Amino acid sequence: MLNGIDAVDWHSVPGHPDWYEPARVADGLRALSGATNLPQAADAGSLLAGGGTVHGHSGAVFPAAAVAAPLLLDIAQHGHPAARDTALGLLDEALSCYPHAGYTRLAAPDGTAAALCCAIAHHVRGRTEFLVGLGGIGKSLLADASAHWRFEIFECIADGGDAAAFGILGGALPDGVHAAEMHHAGTITVLNEISVEYSDAGSRESCLRVFARHPGELPPHAVLFPAGCGNRLH
Repeated sequence: MLNGIDAVDWHSVPGHPDWYEPARVADGLRALSGATNLPQAADAGSLLAGGGTVHGHSGAVFPAAAVAAPLLLDIAQHGHPAARDTALGLLDEALSCYPHAGYTRLAAPDGTAAALCCAIAHHVRGRTEFLVGLGGIGKSLLADASAHWRFEIFECIADGGDAAAFGILGGALPDGVHAAEMHHAGTITVLNEISVEYSDAGSRESCLRVFARHPGELPPHAVLFPAGCGNRLH
């Protein structure tokens, strides 16, 4: 875990200069990964929650929270139980906090620039089996992450004046009509109206109706996120 923490240049991760303190991320993660009791875990958590991944007093989340998410999940999976509970609490807090203007997204190698909450939720869902095995605390975090859904398009066909998009859904897209952001090749396009046609919870294979769009406007491997998450602002 220490190698992963030290591999990140936390000073190069953007954050509001009046609130984000990069040293708190590195020091807090190192301390949390080595914590062997509740006081040590609490001290490490205070570093991270006081300007590292979030600023708890003001309710702000920083891009560092999305970068740190897989490291916090590693600590939760392999660290002391006190460190696990602290790490999961920090992730849950990061999901509920809002980012400052100019620091709302995290660019990823796949060409997406998801809102911080969606980026964190994607990492959380990647540890579903582990989190479900924890019982209440893990299931609660997964439930909070589910609202920050992600849909990757595999194929589209025309359906009247709309398009039917087939792909994989992570999280839970609620019933009804919603707006979405489509991320592809470094660009973001707003889709004003989408809805779920069907969804298989076991395989995550789903079909979404995209109203008033042609299949050619919805390229394979484009990724959809909730439009509302992109508008979250501290």
